[in-house]
Amino acid sequence: MKKISTLMLAAFAFAAFAPLHAATAEAPASSATAPADTEPLSLSPRFLSDARSITQGSVTVEGQKLDYQAEAGLLVVRPTDPLDIDPPLPAGEREGPLPPQPPEASMSYVAYFKGRTADASRPITFIYNGGPGSATVWLHMGAFGPKRVLTLTDSHTPAAPYRIVNNDHSLLDASDLVFIDAPGTGFGHLRGADKEKAFFGVDPDAHAFAQFIVEFLSRHGRWNSPKYLFGESYGTTRSAVVARLLQEDYSLDLNGVILLSQILAFDNSVDEPQLNPGVDQAYALALPTYAATAWYHKRLPDPPAALEPFLAEVERFALDEYLPALAAGAKLDPQRRAAIVAQLHRYTGLPVDYLERANLRVTGGEFDKTLLGADTTAGRLDSRFSGPTLDPLSQEAQYDPQSAAISSAYVSAYNDYVRGTLKFGEGLRYKASARLWKTWDFQHQPPGYGAKVQGATNVMPDLAVAMQRNPNLRVQMHGGYYDLATPYFAAVFELAQLPVQASLQGHIETHLYESGHMVYARDADLKALHDNTADFIRRTRNGG
Repeated sequence: MKKISTLMLAAFAFAAFAPLHAATAEAPASSATAPADTEPLSLSPRFLSDARSITQGSVTVEGQKLDYQAEAGLLVVRPTDPLDIDPPLPAGEREGPLPPQPPEASMSYVAYFKGRTADASRPITFIYNGGPGSATVWLHMGAFGPKRVLTLTDSHTPAAPYRIVNNDHSLLDASDLVFIDAPGTGFGHLRGADKEKAFFGVDPDAHAFAQFIVEFLSRHGRWNSPKYLFGESYGTTRSAVVARLLQEDYSLDLNGVILLSQILAFDNSVDEPQLNPGVDQAYALALPTYAATAWYHKRLPDPPAALEPFLAEVERFALDEYLPALAAGAKLDPQRRAAIVAQLHRYTGLPVDYLERANLRVTGGEFDKTLLGADTTAGRLDSRFSGPTLDPLSQEAQYDPQSAAISSAYVSAYNDYVRGTLKFGEGLRYKASARLWKTWDFQHQPPGYGAKVQGATNVMPDLAVAMQRNPNLRVQMHGGYYDLATPYFAAVFELAQLPVQASLQGHIETHLYESGHMVYARDADLKALHDNTADFIRRTRNGG
């Protein structure tokens, strides 16, 4: 069985919304949540429609009580402005059937606005997870929403009932928040001809999010607010493209782009580097995470007392010695090879003979499966987690113990919260994820290039162009030491290789945590993530 997917890893022309201060006059939630007023929920409407429900709430953030308005809803986006499409002729004036319905997607979202009335001067942050094919339940219920679900730090959270509590570290104290579910996830749906092609891909997905953002700004009168993107995992890939599209297509400069568990260049993924022989840097960039994992699980033959000085040593070895040894290939001197194997054993705890048989190259799935023995598999999104191995004879991990440990808690808590508290979703099914891998187009058209590139996705040029076109743009990266899905050292490497002027490199800052992919799953790091992000917004809200 093949291992888990690579990154399990998150608008135009619609009925205008009322201003936010008039939102309390909305229709009752039961009617606001229906996808079409004239069709029962048991039927699938041909055309999608906007909807929303407005509620009031409060949250205490680090000791300060904040009142807020919550808006849960659906917003329809389309690849082209419907007002630019000629309407079909009436039945009596046309020959043949109606033309194919243009593609459209309803994107579900939840927005939080501090206070009882709108304040257009506040920053606004658009937040999303990745996947691709993930809804934004994770960042919503784990990181920055006013409520969060409690889960165990490094082991499987028991089944319901789950505890939904006040989020002491909601980002609402620093910014208004808009949590966006990707097309095809959440409460959203797709319609029209070639609908998957229109939304499932690096470029069409980014266009959909850019359209959502500009339409949301227009409907809520927020064009002059400080604006931020916050993406996790594939959401960081999306953010690089969206930041450029907002500038080029809508003349919209952002104040900041915040990247959590970053992946910009997919050649750096350690999931399946064996399929790309000759490109070995993924193995080297994952080595510090292997070392952190082995240190945490006490698998090192000579364990150091402290983690971070140890990781600094491993990082130097990875780039200065390990990567050149891999580049030598079959010409690597036998004595040098033996020395590299010995050092890999010291840094990873993997047996010497295993490293030899692996030809010095261990994929992320192989490491997860092997480190803790035949019967126990280490986590991928967070390698502090572990769980029973499904097949002791398999070569690679066949599931992610971390994802299995917390998914039920997040999805169950959100379904309870959105329906009971936010009064949205009656009669609808919430899709925490969508299986997009058979239809997702990973090919990307870089800025200034006339066609999509036939190769691994790389959006580093997009982020670089966004920073160059807007030289006041700031970038903040967050990563976890125990993240094997998007290793932290790969993110550091990518940002150091970003093709921008040296002066713009100073606009990038990095924060690392003793957590995994979802750094907010550890309470101490949730607070640190909040504090670092809130400080970033406060420092950059006036344009740099």
